Amino acid sequence: MDLTDSSAEFPDPDEPPPDFTDWTDPEELLEGVPIRERLLDVVVQVRTPTKVSTIAERAGCDTETAREYLRWFAEMGIVREHTGRPVRYERNDSYLWWRRVEKLREHNSEATIREALEEALGELDTFRDRYDAASAADVSLVAASRDRPVEDVWEDLARWETLERRVELLDAARRDSGSTQNDPRVDV
Repeated sequence: MDLTDSSAEFPDPDEPPPDFTDWTDPEELLEGVPIRERLLDVVVQVRTPTKVSTIAERAGCDTETAREYLRWFAEMGIVREHTGRPVRYERNDSYLWWRRVEKLREHNSEATIREALEEALGELDTFRDRYDAASAADVSLVAASRDRPVEDVWEDLARWETLERRVELLDAARRDSGSTQNDPRVDV
């Protein structure tokens, strides 16, 4: 079962909740991971300007170490620095987009990228025809679920939105393919 699949049956209401004490403590997961990686994991999740001390706390390091790495991340374009008191940082979505496009180019041939783009565009056309709409945002879940099970419509709309983002990414990789390698090593 894929993580995006929904169960055919709802859980039994009498079933006891999971025992969360058996789960690994998040603090333990961070042990042994270099500070730079822990900070990077934290900053790619920071969507709003966040204080250095908060980022340091989440990464499990001291504030001065976090401040030095965050300055370096800002110089590289990974994060945006918001000056003031206190200085705050947030992830740079433009940088993350660029990295994804570069990864696609690095690991796939131009032909592979074009094929994946054509396949995704074909799937988008199927959704547009099925729901007689230009995009997933134009579809009313309530209206569409009159003819189909709501779970099916929900999955279609989620897949449609994912495909729209995928098409944008693949098209960006295709448009500026000067650095694309000719031998595909990873499927798109």
